[in-house]
Amino acid sequence: MAEIDVKRAIQPRGFSPRNPTLMPKIVAILALPGVQLLDVSGPLDVFAQANTESGRAFYDLRVIACRAGPIRSSSGARLLPDAVAGQTTERIDTLLVAGAPDAATQQLAPRVRDWLRATAARSRRFGSVCTGAFALAASGLLDARRLTTHWASVDALAQACPGVIIEPDSLYVRDGKLRTAAGVTAGLDLALALVEEDLGREIAMRVASQLVMFFKRPGGQLQFSRKGETRPSGRSALQELQRWVAANPELPHRVPELAARVGLSPRHFARLFQAEVGVTPAAWVEAARALLDTHGEAPKRVAARCGFANADTLRRAFLKHVGVTPAEYRRRFAGDGDGSANATRRA
Repeated sequence: MAEIDVKRAIQPRGFSPRNPTLMPKIVAILALPGVQLLDVSGPLDVFAQANTESGRAFYDLRVIACRAGPIRSSSGARLLPDAVAGQTTERIDTLLVAGAPDAATQQLAPRVRDWLRATAARSRRFGSVCTGAFALAASGLLDARRLTTHWASVDALAQACPGVIIEPDSLYVRDGKLRTAAGVTAGLDLALALVEEDLGREIAMRVASQLVMFFKRPGGQLQFSRKGETRPSGRSALQELQRWVAANPELPHRVPELAARVGLSPRHFARLFQAEVGVTPAAWVEAARALLDTHGEAPKRVAARCGFANADTLRRAFLKHVGVTPAEYRRRFAGDGDGSANATRRA
C-alpha cells in the first residue's frame, strides 16, 4: 500500500507551523491485526477527498499499528503503518479504531490499551468503525456511552460491555467526544459526517459526489441484516414471545395483544421491549421483511400475513423502521433473475 502523505500532496497557501489555524488536523486510525481494509481505506479516502475539495491539507492522515511491522488485513493484503501505538507523541485530533472479523476475541496488549485511553483523553474526538468498538470497550472507553457497531456484533458487544447503550439500527452515532460507525462501509458515512462537522455541508456534499456515495444514506443498517441471523433477545419471556411471533406471522401482533400474552400492561410492555430488545414492538415489520426477502409476495399479501390493516399501513411502518419502502427494499435484496424483476413490478 502506498504511503499516504496528504500534507505534501496538497500544501495549503500560506501554511506556517507558527499559525495553528493552518496546521492540518491529524486523523489517526488504529488498525487491529487482521483489520478489514475498507474500515481503514474508506474513511481515509473521505478525508483525503475533503482536502482536495477544500483546497488545503485540512487533514493529515496516519495509520497506527498495534505492534511493529506490516499489518496483515483480513483479505491478506498488508498495510505499512506510519507509527506504532505507544511510540508516537503527535497530538492526534481524531482517533478511530478500525475493526477486524475477530475483534471480539482479540486481546489487546496493555500498552495499546493505555495508549488508547491516553490518546482518547487528549483528542478532540475518538471512536470506532465496525467492530473496532471492542477495542474501545476493552480500554474502558465505552462505559455508559451511546454507540453502534456491526449489527451482527451487537449482542457480543453488549455482553462484553454491559454498561453501553447500543443503537443497532444506526449507521453512526455521536455521543459527546465519541463517534462510532456500524458495519464496514458505514465508516464512510461516519467520516463524511466528521467532514461536515469540520468543513461544512457544501464540502461534505462535494466529497460524497466525487466518491459516488450517499450524502445521507437512506435507512439504517438493519435493512442489510437477514432474518434468521439474529437471535431472540431480552429476558426469557420476551424471547419466547419473539419465537411465537416468528412462528405465527399471519396473526395480528398489536401491542395490547402482545402485552397480554406476557402478562404486562401495554405501556410497560412497550417500554420493556424497547429497552431490552433495542427496537419498539412496531419493529415487527421485520416479519414483513422476511417475507419480502424469501417469497417476493405482493405488499397487500405481506400486510395481511403480518397483522397490518392494509398495504399502506405496512408501507408507513416499513419506511419508519427500515428507512426505505417495501418495494425499494425488495429491489435491493430480494430474489434474483426474472423473479426479482417480477417482484419489483408487482410492488
